[in-house]
Order: sequence, then C-alpha cells, then structure tokens
Amino acid sequence: MPRRPKSSAGLSPRAAERLRPRLEAFLASTDARARIGFDPVEFPHRYTDPRDIEVSALLACALAYGRADLFRPKVESLLSRMGPSPAAFVRALDIPGARELLKGFVYRFNVGTDVAVLLLGMGRALREHGSLESLFVQGLQAEGTLHAALAAFTAALRDVPMAPLRAAMGPERGLHHLLPSPLGPGAAKRLNLFLRWMVRGPDAVDFGIWKRVAPSVLMIPLDTHIGRIAGHLGLTRRKDLTWRTAQEVTASLRALDAEDPVRYDFALCHYGMSGACPARPVPENCSRCPLLESCLVGPGVVADATRRVPAASRRKGRRVSSTGRR
Repeated sequence: MPRRPKSSAGLSPRAAERLRPRLEAFLASTDARARIGFDPVEFPHRYTDPRDIEVSALLACALAYGRADLFRPKVESLLSRMGPSPAAFVRALDIPGARELLKGFVYRFNVGTDVAVLLLGMGRALREHGSLESLFVQGLQAEGTLHAALAAFTAALRDVPMAPLRAAMGPERGLHHLLPSPLGPGAAKRLNLFLRWMVRGPDAVDFGIWKRVAPSVLMIPLDTHIGRIAGHLGLTRRKDLTWRTAQEVTASLRALDAEDPVRYDFALCHYGMSGACPARPVPENCSRCPLLESCLVGPGVVADATRRVPAASRRKGRRVSSTGRR
C-alpha cells in the first residue's frame, strides 16, 4: 500500500470542526458544471472511453499554464487533429507522424519536440501497459510515496528515442517544464491536477476512472489561487508554491476529510479564478464571501472599509458646513 506523507501540519480537530460545515456549504453552493468551460478539464469531458479521457487529460494538463485564452487554442488544435480517439492516435504515433502533427508548434516554453515526447511516451505506455493508470500504479507500488511515483511516471513517459526525434524535429526546449524529471521541490500542480481528475469521483468534474489509486493519497494541485485561499483559511502558514506547502495544505484538508482531502480543490480554485477572491482583497467581495467567518483576512478588510466610510462622511460634512459659512 502506498504511504501517506507524514506531516505535523494540519488543522487542529477543533479548527477542523469549525471550518468543515462552512466548506461543505460552500462546496454545495458551487455550480461546478457552469465552471467546467473555464477549466482545462473541459477537454477530457468530450470523451467517454477511459483511455481517451486519460490521454486527452494529460495533454491538456501538461499545456495548462499561462493564460487560458492562449493555451486552450493550442490544446484544441492538437486534439482536433488527433481525431476522434486520442488514445488510438498516440498508440499508432511514430516520429514522422509527430513531426507532421507538431510542425511549427510553439507555446511559451514549449516547442513541438517537447510535446512529441509526451505523445510518444503516452503511446508507448498504452502499448506496453494498457493504460496510463497501470504505468502510474507500477511506480506508486514500487516507490511508496506520491512524489516518487510521479517522478517515476514522468521518467517513464520521457523514455523515448531522443536522437532520431531531435534529428527529425529539432532540439527540445522546455521538456523539463512539460514533464519534470527529476520532479524536484516544486508543487507539481499540473500533475496533481491530472491525478485528481483521474482518481476522484466520478462527479460533475472529476472522472474517477482510475480505480487502483485511493483518493486519500492525492495532493492538492497547488497554484496561486489555492495558495492564497489556503492561507486565508488557515490551512497553511507557508507562502511559497512548493511541494512542502502542498503537503501542509493537504494535511489540513485531511483533517476535514481523510478519505478525499482534495474534494474542495475545484470550488476553491475557481473562487479565486473567478475574481471573487482576488490577490488584493476587495471589501465588497469579502463582505459577501460565504467563508468570511472562517477567513483570517476578510473580517479585517471589511472592518477597515467600514471605519473609512464614517470618517469620509465626517470630512464631507465639515466641508459642507464650511461652505455654508462662506
């Protein structure tokens, strides 16, 4: 059995009991289906076959960085050219096919050679293991921790013949960004997002098609939105977006739901993405926030705004009075 990461961090039982009902109500009030169109999970939701879902999901997650209006057309174009079954496409893919598909491809840090490695690696995994799930589970059983299992997963996907690929398509540029190996200290947000989609559920967002991995071992897909909101809710005191911070946030979430700690991720992340909880607090937003009573920041923002209003009114009153005397 895979080991859960050990951590002393986490909400106290008392704090968890206070926060749990508020987060549950927040989760219930979130219209997840309405937000899918703003999330890269929209791409795998177009498919029904589990192999097509996992292949399209990993491709979408790998490129889901930067602005959505920039990466979404890139994913859209690739999937449309891969035909009705992304899994069948990558199973049959060879280097000439990858060169044809990815001719001229550039997206920020990545060029066609980088994406070719991902697609060829997925094709090899399907041919040799039958599914991406089987490849991941092999690493999880061998390594015992999620971090090590993800490192083994990306290393296996990158195990493609690089010399002929470079000769055909040119050198790679951002391969480590696309498929980090070694994994390093970063939060591995996109890989953990992919795992959430595959393992959790099924529900309105996540697919639950990987049956051999327990949701309890998942790690929060930590990004700027989750990091900020997690700090506001007291789930972590850390400010960096690293694996250690993701562990600390997840430890707190396990105090709320040990079997499914990342179930709040989609709702909280999209609360930040939507602008409801921006990087710079807005008093009007804070006053309407359903999590205000659990927030470490919002009450102070609202109180400061309330104090400023009477002060401004008093100053305005004095100006009116003075004008009247003149």
